[in-house]
Amino acid sequence: MKKAIICSFTLFILLVANAQNKPAYVLYNAKGKKVSYGKMIKQLVQQDIVLIGEFHNNPISHWMELEITKDCKKQKSLVLGAEMFEQDNQPALDIYLQGKLSPKGLDSAARLWKNYTTDYAPLVNFAKENNIVFAASNVPRRYAAMVSKGGFEALDTLSVKEKTWIAPLPIAYDAELPGYKNMLSMMPGHASVNLPKAQAIKDATMAYFILKYFVPGHLFIHYNGSYHSENHDGIVWHLKHSKPDIKILTVTTVSQKDIKNLLAENKSKADYIICVDEDMTTTY
Repeated sequence: MKKAIICSFTLFILLVANAQNKPAYVLYNAKGKKVSYGKMIKQLVQQDIVLIGEFHNNPISHWMELEITKDCKKQKSLVLGAEMFEQDNQPALDIYLQGKLSPKGLDSAARLWKNYTTDYAPLVNFAKENNIVFAASNVPRRYAAMVSKGGFEALDTLSVKEKTWIAPLPIAYDAELPGYKNMLSMMPGHASVNLPKAQAIKDATMAYFILKYFVPGHLFIHYNGSYHSENHDGIVWHLKHSKPDIKILTVTTVSQKDIKNLLAENKSKADYIICVDEDMTTTY
């Protein structure tokens, strides 16, 4: 009996050791040094705003968003916000958070992403259960499409009501920002100069509503696609443009074949980098 217990314990240790040798992700700082999750949380709660850049179909991104949110809530009051909700859907989201609308009702009243149920509902329901404000920060997509075709000038045709769902005009814009320049270089000769402007109206609008819903003394956690905040670009630039002294940290997701060391190209993409095995299954 004693030998059986010892053998079982030895097998358990071997299985745990083997699992630790095949992690799903590794957490790094901007310099590419491995850091602990606890150390990251300790820094995040000292900020005003944390932007979490995700891969929209990556389960590790979504799991980490929820875990980070839960653990920050233990130490600081929160406000949440997400790219995945457009500002004209704020009323429906608010009613749902107040318990006056069912999940099916929210699905009917708001333009939910196809992976909402698996990937974003846990965040929204956490906010609902804990009475946390959740901002629908993104520009209605039809307005981004207008900018893509006709530039920022196309927004001048919007009604007074519609303009409340976007960042105030005129939109601050720097065409030389690396993220915007890269959008053009990725499609040389084919991309319109308005393409990065469509990205900018999203970044500017998200930054505007983050600041609108920000509460001093609280931590605002925002969930967005990684490209919107990588390299402290995009949303970060617009936040700093409006409020230079605000304290911001960024988290992003990258994917590598070998996650034991962070590739040079992925360093400095964010203050904290979730490096995920590229073989990780996707949610869609």
